[in-house]
Amino acid sequence: MDNEFISSEQANEALGLGNLEPYTGMTFQSLDDARDFYFEYARRTGFSIRTNRIRHSLKNMAIIGRDFVCSREGFRAAKHAHRKDRVLPPRPVTREGCKAMIRLAARDGGKWVVTKFVHEHSHKLMDRKFPGELPTVNMLSEEEKDKKIQDLYNELHRERARSATFQQQLHMILKDLEEHAEFMSIRVEDIVDSLKRVELNDSSFN
Repeated sequence: MDNEFISSEQANEALGLGNLEPYTGMTFQSLDDARDFYFEYARRTGFSIRTNRIRHSLKNMAIIGRDFVCSREGFRAAKHAHRKDRVLPPRPVTREGCKAMIRLAARDGGKWVVTKFVHEHSHKLMDRKFPGELPTVNMLSEEEKDKKIQDLYNELHRERARSATFQQQLHMILKDLEEHAEFMSIRVEDIVDSLKRVELNDSSFN
């Protein structure tokens, strides 16, 4: 299956036969297909998944990499279990530092390639006979997630442009005020000089 696209339908059919699991170099037509494949693989294997690391292009903030990990990846911060103001007992520990994961990277042409796959889990897997025990995950389309991120990036860019415009206008106003203050200072000096001349003239007549 090397160098061939794998659709979510093909992946689900293969998983139904129990003869396909992720491998480095596996290629998908879209990030959604890759996510659906790993979700189905996890469901049949006996664990649940969640999104972990996301990598963005520094050029345009487009998503170029994503990790899907076992839901028991990492550890819960100790501060959540030892809060002094806690009223209810802490939730059961669900993160055990599991390393199982799949890493995907965008390639030319819009395809997504598995660049890393960790099979081993550090915990007991759930009974596949009871898939209802598996926690549900957010199945929001990856394209929808990417669009939200892109919209936020565009909004940030607009806000920065708007801020730059405001700063430019403020600079012009301050410059006008400075020039006006300088003009008024000169006018005041002229008035003072005129008053002095008037006083000198008056004193000469006296």
